[in-house]
Amino acid sequence: MKLKFYIFLFLLSSAVFAQQKQVETSIDTTKNKIGAEFKLTLKTVVSSKSKVVFPKLKTIGPLEVIQSYPIDTVKKDGNYELIKKYGLTQFDSGRYTIPSIKILIDKKPYLSDSIRVEVANVKVDTMQQKMYDIKDISTVESGIGDWWKYVLAIVIILGIGAFVYWFVKKRQHKKIEEEVYKTPIEKATSLLNNLEQKELVQKGEIKEYYSELTDIARNYIEEAIHIPAMESTTSELILAIRTASTKKKMTLTPETVENLERVLRQADLVKFAKSKPLDFEITEDRNKIQRVILTLDNAIPTEVSADEEDQLLNEAQKQKQIQLQLRKKRNKRIAIAVGTVVFLLAATTTFFIVTKGFNYVKDNIIGHPSKELLEGEWVKSEYGNPGILIETPKVLKRMDTQKVLPKEAMALIKEMQLFGYGSMIDNFYIAVSTSKFKNPTDIDLAKALEGYLKVIEAQGGQNIIIKQEDYQTNQGIQGLKGYGTMSILNPTTKTSTKAYYEILLFKQEQGLQQIVILHEEGDTYANDITTRILNSVELKKANN
Repeated sequence: MKLKFYIFLFLLSSAVFAQQKQVETSIDTTKNKIGAEFKLTLKTVVSSKSKVVFPKLKTIGPLEVIQSYPIDTVKKDGNYELIKKYGLTQFDSGRYTIPSIKILIDKKPYLSDSIRVEVANVKVDTMQQKMYDIKDISTVESGIGDWWKYVLAIVIILGIGAFVYWFVKKRQHKKIEEEVYKTPIEKATSLLNNLEQKELVQKGEIKEYYSELTDIARNYIEEAIHIPAMESTTSELILAIRTASTKKKMTLTPETVENLERVLRQADLVKFAKSKPLDFEITEDRNKIQRVILTLDNAIPTEVSADEEDQLLNEAQKQKQIQLQLRKKRNKRIAIAVGTVVFLLAATTTFFIVTKGFNYVKDNIIGHPSKELLEGEWVKSEYGNPGILIETPKVLKRMDTQKVLPKEAMALIKEMQLFGYGSMIDNFYIAVSTSKFKNPTDIDLAKALEGYLKVIEAQGGQNIIIKQEDYQTNQGIQGLKGYGTMSILNPTTKTSTKAYYEILLFKQEQGLQQIVILHEEGDTYANDITTRILNSVELKKANN
């Protein structure tokens, strides 16, 4: 029975081995350098009706697939030989095993052979290859620069200016259009008032003044009495008025017609003979035209027939429709103009968000409080005793030490002065203090740092991470620097903010000088402010 069992296992393993051998596995090299490519090749011979699926892999065991090559097909004795290659690599040295890969042939799985490979380090000969020191960090100039700010400002100003100009012109045009649809007498009166507001006479434009003055009169006559006044000569117009006054039963005095004729002929002399009337003559001519228009309007019969009433009603309805259409067109143009300006602003903002980032656009357009502090006018001043000379973005104001320090601490202090800007919950906070103790004592800066952190903790600081190191000013004065992060609880909103802090401590005989800076963590502008402040610190020596 055992012999039969062994024979059965042998036959089974042979069958499996033969089945697996339908996929031939090879590799171009078993040893390679870090980052170099291994080419794994899988071959299988199938009939023309078979369907073969090679897997799509990103990794094969510990090796990364950097290239999946297309399948090569070769016709061989009525069958097809399919060749699939994978480009593999590894960036750590060592010995690795490429595991078996499952290939589906007519939906049946077949496994490739596993292969062991070795990845070797790249040797660097420091005797032959010259080594160089690490270079300092170089600042890279901005690719865009600041020119875009000026371009954006010019585009916005031009856009606003164009919109205002267009809107004003439309309003003026609207007023003129509205005047067109009023009665002829109202139109003529309005145009006469507008003519005086132009001050053409004062500017010496006499010809233009008389041209507009007579055009107002001719337009009125044409619209009110229905005479082709604009196309008629002076003689033809006077004759037409006299004829119309008879037909329409208008009560006109000869003086009215004569005054009109005098002004028209005076205008002809000014326009064609370059005549220059005196100022009082110009004023009289303007008054004559106004009186002629008023007299003509009063002389026109007000009674109209039924047909004329219907005609006037239809005309009024037409004019109303025209006004409605014009209003719609005006609103549409305004909407297009506003939409265009909004689109340009949105497109410009989007462009700079994509190229420079949202924070950059927000900080430069909307504004950033720390950035404004950094770019504002700084103040250099001396605070406390012994004095601390320091440069800050704002003047530090004197603070009441009784409200900051606990009573047990105040009992040990002979004199203390405290100056600060902002508060712990603001975007930037700085405090400078100097103190002298009552009794002689050896000041331990590390303990002083712990004590100040307890004061901060009492004011809302939480989860304080403390790091400390020796510190030296530009003048060579030794001190202690404490720095780290903390969470600050806002007592009003009950929200917590992650903050970064730096504390500098210096001791002089019976005195202690300290500088505290605190701001929101990750604020790059606040980091620059902190660096500039600390680089400016100068300490005065205590008086014995």
